[in-house]
Amino acid sequence: MRAYQVFQGLAPERAESLFRELREKSPAAFQQAVAVAAGAMRARPVYLLRQPFEKQVRAVRQALSRVAANELAEDLLATYFLECRRDLVTGWLDEVGLEHDDGTLKNDHPEEPPEPRLREAVARYLGGEDAPVRELFLRAFAAQQAVEWPTLESILAERAGAGG
Repeated sequence: MRAYQVFQGLAPERAESLFRELREKSPAAFQQAVAVAAGAMRARPVYLLRQPFEKQVRAVRQALSRVAANELAEDLLATYFLECRRDLVTGWLDEVGLEHDDGTLKNDHPEEPPEPRLREAVARYLGGEDAPVRELFLRAFAAQQAVEWPTLESILAERAGAGG
């Protein structure tokens, strides 16, 4: 899965919640996303910024759901989780034993843990509060270009297929 696919599968209410939090805690990142969406619409960013928030979110989500926007989608997810939900990032990295500096990986291409350990870590992690946002984080983590963890992607696909 890639980052643009995370946005493709993002429920509208989850997207609205994510962008509301991003707009509050990282306005520059939100404005960059709006500018990209406006460009995709062939409109000026000021036009989209004057629209109701829900319309802005729909436009941004649609723009980030395109293959060509994958890099920005990846950056935006990273920004959201590091600036708005850092506790989820550090919790996961601690859970799988990856060295980090307050959520920033020390190794640019972390090795995937063995499958049994990874399955246990995913189950424990998703058992915490706010499971839907935790699952979104795992999808965003797996979508990072530096993270090549096929077992994690397989676990997430199984969960999606089982309605989890």
